[in-house]
Amino acid sequence: MVMVLLSVLGMAVETPDLVWLDAYELQGGSVTLPSAATYTVWLWADGAAQATLGGTAFLAPESASDKGAYRWVKAGEAELPAGPVAVALEGGIASVALSADAAFHPETAQPCMRVFDQPRTPLDGRYDLPRHTDATFCMTSFDSREAWETHAAALRRAILVSSGLWPMPERTPLNAHVEPAAEHDDYLVEKVYFESRPGVLVTGNLYRPKGGGPFPGVACPHGHWESGRLEDGARGSVPARCITLARMGMVVFSYDMVGYVDSLQFPNHGWEDPVQKLYGLHPFAFQLWNSLRVVDFLASLPYVDPDNLACTGASGGGTQTFALQAVEPRIKVGAPVNMISHTMQGGCMCENAPILRINASNMEIGALMAPRPMLMVSTAGDWTRLTPRVEFPAIRRIYAFYDAAGRLENQHFDYPHNYNEDSRTAMYRFFGTWVLNQGAQYADFTEPPYEKDPDAVLRVFPDGQLPEGFGPLETFVPAVIETTRAKSAAMLPKTPDAREAFRTGYGAALFDILGLTAPGPAQVRARRLGRGDAADCTFERLVVWRPDTNQAIPAVLYKPLGTPQGAVLAVHARGKAALADPRAGGPGALARKLLAEGQAVLCIDTFLTGEYQHPQTGSERKTYKFPDTFLPTDTAFRIHDIVTAAAFLRKETGVPVAVTGLGDAGVWALFAGAVDPTIASVVADTAGFDPRNDAQWAEKHYMPCIRSVGDLTTAAALLAPRPVELIHCADPGAWRDFQAAYANAAGPDGALAMAGEAGSTATGS
Repeated sequence: MVMVLLSVLGMAVETPDLVWLDAYELQGGSVTLPSAATYTVWLWADGAAQATLGGTAFLAPESASDKGAYRWVKAGEAELPAGPVAVALEGGIASVALSADAAFHPETAQPCMRVFDQPRTPLDGRYDLPRHTDATFCMTSFDSREAWETHAAALRRAILVSSGLWPMPERTPLNAHVEPAAEHDDYLVEKVYFESRPGVLVTGNLYRPKGGGPFPGVACPHGHWESGRLEDGARGSVPARCITLARMGMVVFSYDMVGYVDSLQFPNHGWEDPVQKLYGLHPFAFQLWNSLRVVDFLASLPYVDPDNLACTGASGGGTQTFALQAVEPRIKVGAPVNMISHTMQGGCMCENAPILRINASNMEIGALMAPRPMLMVSTAGDWTRLTPRVEFPAIRRIYAFYDAAGRLENQHFDYPHNYNEDSRTAMYRFFGTWVLNQGAQYADFTEPPYEKDPDAVLRVFPDGQLPEGFGPLETFVPAVIETTRAKSAAMLPKTPDAREAFRTGYGAALFDILGLTAPGPAQVRARRLGRGDAADCTFERLVVWRPDTNQAIPAVLYKPLGTPQGAVLAVHARGKAALADPRAGGPGALARKLLAEGQAVLCIDTFLTGEYQHPQTGSERKTYKFPDTFLPTDTAFRIHDIVTAAAFLRKETGVPVAVTGLGDAGVWALFAGAVDPTIASVVADTAGFDPRNDAQWAEKHYMPCIRSVGDLTTAAALLAPRPVELIHCADPGAWRDFQAAYANAAGPDGALAMAGEAGSTATGS
């Protein structure tokens, strides 16, 4: 294990009497000087520029030889006090160096601080964020049923993880309340509410034939129609399909999407809360769980056949249809309408769960229905306009693996976005064949006239008042969070014998949250940009490159003069420059110590740190609606970079790799070690982070759903029994759960050391 002294770590990020910061760290703020002294001011500028420090202006005049290139300019000297000094930059300044040593020249230090000779960002495809709700998605090609089913199992898990449903919560009593609403000649309408979770209501109308059944059951989620389940217009009528299906002999539950009509506990159908999202709580999650409990409700009714259940909805209701049928095997027949598309993935938070589509699209989610019968209704006037040529053939290839291509149908119409009478008629005929097993009888079926009951009759809470004991979102979310915490704690391995099962089962959820695939040696390459010599070592400037994920990681690799006896990946939250010694033009204190022990040391800039951040390049990260649905968060990307860089270092040196993370990078290092079992050991600077604090997670390490799968306690169990050292544990009690999870999973073979600010150490095994 690489054990790192606290004193050395303190030296690693401080260089007395010298401050070197990039412009992005200085904009509109201040610089903290280690001591009062006469400082020489150096500016790395591309033409005329000015830096103002403590009220004194320092100029970098334009030079005819510049030709747009950055060069170091000695801008002057100033007496500056210790502590914070106000700073303002004008013009093209990329870096500022303040030195109390008049002999210092930044060009000597530049090679160990930067990979690129000019301020530019790496050619990293993650800047472009190509995945978003309106991007074009090509369905992954699968060459066998086995390959598809491997992917399908992972995708089903990812859907549940994204919704805080991995593993499934307890199915608590529904406590269903059903009362008559209207009686007609050939069907009944009832008003229903039940509890999907304690204190959380699902509301809607039950349309059913008269008689004892058993009848097939149909879940009927509405879309983003203005009136929700009460919508009754030419482009879409929810009551029309419910009435007609009931007349055909099916029990239909038309239920409110969250925030619609009688779903009064939710503020709307598109709220976002970063802390709630840490636990997988958001509109899509509540909606999917409600839909699962709708299936429970239908199956519980004495007049419903629990083995013959179906689902249909359009638009946002179409999203809920294929999401429900993807994870609920009791749905035997499905008809998602005008929604499975390769060009639009959903326009609302209730359709865009965080991390839901990092490695998938609606086409693949829809294909999870195979080999059960499914009707895809599409139209020329929305994003399903190419379904007959694109989506339908792609999903049919999955059905063909099961010799079930005949169970998948597409009906295409020349209409705008809708669930109109023609679309409904196509669904009636399909359900007549596959739900009622009466295809011949319904081959020419058309929707008979119907009369919708008044809204006041159909409303579950017509006065707009919730039943006593039920309150808005904020009244039940804390209890859901506590239940989620207890569920994840219960899943942790209690003995070393349970460790591997935990890794392959529950621990796989971490891969879903991170959107991570670990690279093999052939997937990691390097662009070598220059070499240099420092005291007792050589160093190389690199861009570690992973083509399959578009990662391009700036790095400096230090090697001892002899054959490396080990290798350490050192990561600082501020980037690799924080681990260099600009005065000496070589490795900083931490790297020097490791080199003296015969260790090769790789220092990197993780995503959006260090050289990723120069504003002069014009490289700006694009943002789109629902970014965390389609892409890992910045923290997750940084964990990706650590795993990729560790793979490169292992390939480069041929020896086991340890990871050391400083500042916020300590948490990144722990997760990297958790998901990459080839990382030999981890030293993590906790930087005072409290893993019990939701606000700190949201601010410092935002990753949706991370707390629903045990966050750092899961990481601890996955790290065991490899050596782990935690430093700067200002409050060791905050890390007690981490210590316990590690100890239980590691047993006597573990090696966990925890050191506080004063250097006191607690060792767990």
